[in-house]
This record gives sequence, C-alpha cells and structure tokens, in this order.
Amino acid sequence: MTKKWNRRDFLKISGTAGLGATLGSCFVSRSAPLNQAPLKTEPIEHLIAPPMDMVRVGYVGIGNQGSGHIRNLLRIEGVEIKAVCDIREERTLWAQKQCQKAGKPKPAAYHKGTEDFKRMCDTEELDLVYNATPWEWHVPISVKAMETGSHAATEVPGAITLEGCWHLVETSEKYKKHCCVMENCNYDRTELMLFHMVRRGVFGELMHAECGYLHDLREYKFGNIYYPLDWRLKYSIKRNADLYPTHGLGPVSQWMDITRGNKFEYLVSMSSPSPSLSLKREAIQRYGKDHPRSNTDYALGDVITTLIKTHKGQSILLVHDTNSPRPYSRKILLQGTKGLARKYPEQKIHIEGLSPRHRWEDLSSYSEKYKHPLLTSLEEKAEGAGHGGMDFIEDYRLIQCLREGKPTDSDVYEGAAISAVVALSEKSIAGNSVPVDFPDFTRGKWKTRTPLGIVTA
Repeated sequence: MTKKWNRRDFLKISGTAGLGATLGSCFVSRSAPLNQAPLKTEPIEHLIAPPMDMVRVGYVGIGNQGSGHIRNLLRIEGVEIKAVCDIREERTLWAQKQCQKAGKPKPAAYHKGTEDFKRMCDTEELDLVYNATPWEWHVPISVKAMETGSHAATEVPGAITLEGCWHLVETSEKYKKHCCVMENCNYDRTELMLFHMVRRGVFGELMHAECGYLHDLREYKFGNIYYPLDWRLKYSIKRNADLYPTHGLGPVSQWMDITRGNKFEYLVSMSSPSPSLSLKREAIQRYGKDHPRSNTDYALGDVITTLIKTHKGQSILLVHDTNSPRPYSRKILLQGTKGLARKYPEQKIHIEGLSPRHRWEDLSSYSEKYKHPLLTSLEEKAEGAGHGGMDFIEDYRLIQCLREGKPTDSDVYEGAAISAVVALSEKSIAGNSVPVDFPDFTRGKWKTRTPLGIVTA
C-alpha cells in the first residue's frame, strides 16, 4: 500500500515541492500484473477531440520553464491565457503583466497555496491546463484538469510512479481528453532531422540507440535558484533511479515507434556508487564539513545506466548523470542496418555506400536534404525561444493539434511509457539490477496504432 499523506501538512515542513518521507514509499504496485492493469476504461487507438478556434489556457507553475512557455503561448495564434497559478503571487503578477504587454486580456490569478490549481480548474472555463511544476504535482494537476473538462499538458517526466502513469492513462481514456507529456527534445533540430531520415529509410532497419540526460546540475540543485526550496535536490536524497529519462528517450521512442507498432519490453538498470560521491563532495565544498547538507547521504548514484529491450529486439542504452562535472550531452546515437549517426560530442554520420569507408562525415552535409518540414515552417517564428527554439515548436504543435482537432504528436501512452522508466529503473537497481518488465499502457493497442508521420505547421 502507498503511504497516505496530507500534502498541506507536509508542505508546511518541507517546502513547496518537498518530498520528505513520501519518497521513501516510492514503489507502487497494482492488484494485477503491470501489463494487465484492472482499468475501468478502454484504450483509444488515437484520441481525436473536437476542434476549437481559440484554446483557453490555464497555466500552473511560473518558474524558469513555465515562464518560457507563457512567452511562447503569447506568440501563438488562437491562444488566450485565461488564468495563471503559482504559489508565489509575484509570479502570477509577472504573468499577468506579460499578457497585458502582448495586448492580451489580463488573466485571473490563483496563488492561495499549493492546491489553488483546483480552484482554478473548478472556476475557469478552460480548454487546456498546462503545468511546469515540481514533479510530484504533474499527475494531480493533469488529473484535475481532465476531470474538470480540460485537456492536460505537463512538463517532464509526466509521472514519477507507476501508479501515476496509470492514473494519467485511465483519466485520459475516461474523459476523452488529451494528456501530453511535453518533451521538448522531440523538436530539437537534430532530433527532428534524424526522425525525418528514419522515415525516409536512410538508416535501414533500426537496431540500437543511445541517449540520456548528462547535465552537471550541482549548481542548480544546491543553488536554490532554479529549484526553490531544494525540491530537485530532495529527489537526489531519497531516490536512486533514472529520475529524468525523457529528454533522450522521447526522441528515440518516436524513431522506434514505441506504443505505435512497437513497445518497450523490459529494462535493466544499475547505479554507480550510492550514496552519491559527487553531491557529498559538492556540499562540503559549499557549506563546510559540519553543515547538515554535508552530512546527508544522497541516494542517487552519480551515473545511472539503463538498458532497454524493445518488442522488435532493438536495444537502447540510457544514461542519467546530473551530479558530476561534465559538459552537457544527451548522448544521442542511432544505429540501423545501413549506418548510424550521433549528436554528441560532434554531429557525425556514416551511411553505407554514401560515406567514405570506415569514416565519419559531418551530419550537416545531410541537413538541407533531410531538414524536417516543421523547421522549414517554424524556424523563423521559433527564433529566440527557449532551448534553441524547440520549446516554441513544441508549444505550437500542441496548440495546432487542439485547434484542428487532430491527435497530438505525443499522447498519454507514449508519455506514460517514457516516464515509467523512473520507477522501473529504481526497482531494478534496488533488486541488484534485476530485469523489470514495462507495463503495456495501450493494453495491446500498440499493435495497430499508426506511427507518427512527418508533420508540418
């Protein structure tokens, strides 16, 4: 049984995004096997909702990433930000001013505590509730949105427990509402180009991929700037898992048609020494050896390595590394029967019959021929937006699909599959790297669901 807790009482102690003892009860089991969850709903081939001329948005969580999404939405036609919600009143005031500067109506503001998003959902007439909050709030906010008649979009990961993944799936099916896990890296220039090349058959049959999230976050975890009240650090204290799998795995899952003709079968995960050596060292250097943070054991290993097997037999190497000194990387590599390409540390490609034997070429030599149509359409509009413009393209596509009444590029099944790695990797590590099966969130529909095509704006 999952430990029951009162969020309001707990948050008074540990802060807005506090995790405390809750994270100690991180394994959630269901009464049936993972691939036979006892849901009262039926899987949906491809969810199609009625089109709408104007998408009325309620936005929750106006921090670093949330503020970027608000700026994007103000630049996209057919969007009205009706309400904004954050526990900090100054952030809702900022969002209101941004809307007014853009010549838009002033949205209603909700800032009366950690659960004021519920009042927003109950009060406002909204079509979409979008959130960029600490991870433990992604499921409660998305579920409340769908229960009150709105589509839901959430920053990554969509859920941090298997129960949360299933809750998103079941609620989306029950209310026939989109629930999108907003993985911006699906829309990065190179990832889009590789997707285009996969669909054009450049790599042949896909065999293997490597990906991950390798980002030195020590300054962010301890700095209390990007993650107020140390909310992200608290996950490193309590959980030894791949806590952030989707930046690398999102694009790979689309290249390999996961939940749309293919599926993840099982994974095996292992951790470098735990407790973290790097976080302990960082705390001592920052605060001195007698500080409480210097005497904390950080459960998260510095490097989490996961191997995933797909139904088609493909292998995926996934790495999580956020504690150690290193350059940024998502470790992107894609390999097929005709060749392979990589993104880090340099963008290179080798295609049999086209590239010099046994030598790499610069991937840029293929960029014009295989530039994704979304970039052709939106590159100029996306200029200056977050993360090199991919955040804008991600937001544009969501709004476009809602307005046109079309299935979203990434749906609740794909979002649940890539988010499930958090809980599954933790279980594998705790079991001495035991293989752990993936749930089939589609309950067999993956066999007939159509793979994502080459979309355009």
